[in-house]
Amino acid sequence: MPEIDYLSQAKELKEELVRIRRDIHMHPELGMEEHRTSALVEAYLQSLGLETKRVAGTGIIGIFGGVGAGKTVGLRADMDALPLSDEKKVEYASCVPGKMHACGHDAHTACLLVAAKLLTQYQATLPGHIKFFFQPAEETDGGALPMIEEGAMESPHVDAVFALHCDESIEAGQVGVTHGQTNAAADTFEVIIHGKSCHGAAPHEGIDAIVVVAQVINALQSIVSRNVDPVDSVVVTIGMLRGGYKENIIADRAELSGTIRTLSPVTREIVRERVERTIKGVAGAMGASAEVRLTRGYPCLINDRSMADLVVATGKKVLGENHVVLDSKPSLGVEDFAYFLEKAPGAFFRLGVKNEKKGIVHPAHSSLFDIDEDALPVGAAMMAQIATAYLQNSARG
Repeated sequence: MPEIDYLSQAKELKEELVRIRRDIHMHPELGMEEHRTSALVEAYLQSLGLETKRVAGTGIIGIFGGVGAGKTVGLRADMDALPLSDEKKVEYASCVPGKMHACGHDAHTACLLVAAKLLTQYQATLPGHIKFFFQPAEETDGGALPMIEEGAMESPHVDAVFALHCDESIEAGQVGVTHGQTNAAADTFEVIIHGKSCHGAAPHEGIDAIVVVAQVINALQSIVSRNVDPVDSVVVTIGMLRGGYKENIIADRAELSGTIRTLSPVTREIVRERVERTIKGVAGAMGASAEVRLTRGYPCLINDRSMADLVVATGKKVLGENHVVLDSKPSLGVEDFAYFLEKAPGAFFRLGVKNEKKGIVHPAHSSLFDIDEDALPVGAAMMAQIATAYLQNSARG
């Protein structure tokens, strides 16, 4: 099969990429509400002649059948927006008050749709199969797991899976790759401290829940510094604290909640156990009691090293040797693509969207977030070339 110049082809489709991205950007939908976006995706894939399937409410799977039995590669894009008002002064700003694509999911969807278009031109020659995953609710409860539970990774079985994500810290025209641990696991904890109320002038007659919760907060800070290997990154953050009634009343109740971020599955279990034990231990030692609820969030996202190497090689081939940024430091942010990577080897890479000359510098989850749309052909070409490279390499054994 002759070499395919996906980047040149994607650049020829830039107007289409921009149109799709701006259409989605102007009509943002929150997690599990992506009905308009799903309909757009479904219609586009069907116009390419691909079989489509709905899963997890608003999720869409497009199925591409190549030549022979072969391997199956999955490509994923998330579709949901954030509950945030768009403050950009551009013609394609959000038309929906209080909702905005502030994390680039509109771009992810546009890139994967056009990647599908690029790939279908070679359906008669590509060995194996491709599944295009358009996922709901990455920003909220996680749409990846429901898709998987409804069979997204089977029929045909997915042998490798890839995804991209916009990164406002990397220049447009570049991509970034991390080998191994790439994103953290997230857990939340919610705590209610129960004390005993009394008059503020007679604190010895009660159990001050506010004093107890203050000691709990201090004790939690020692978990990272004294229970975790110093070279292992862990964050325990308390983001909410509430308690008390009046200045002269000893509070019988205080509440706090926070997040735990870990990069190792083993460390994750250790820290979860220590958080609960510390809270209950401190409260008990002070005569109070504690209710602790730990909620398990997304797992660690760990790139398969050989698949990350494939992305690096693809980036150098498509963009040039100096346009691939290798990052040895994982992010303590979370990403539910991790669930896909628990089912098949693969890699999650970053698409540069920064351009200071155009004022594209604002961080994700900001009301001013935007992307340099010159990055869209890069994203589409990378996804198409990764799928092609994986299938061709697999066919060669």
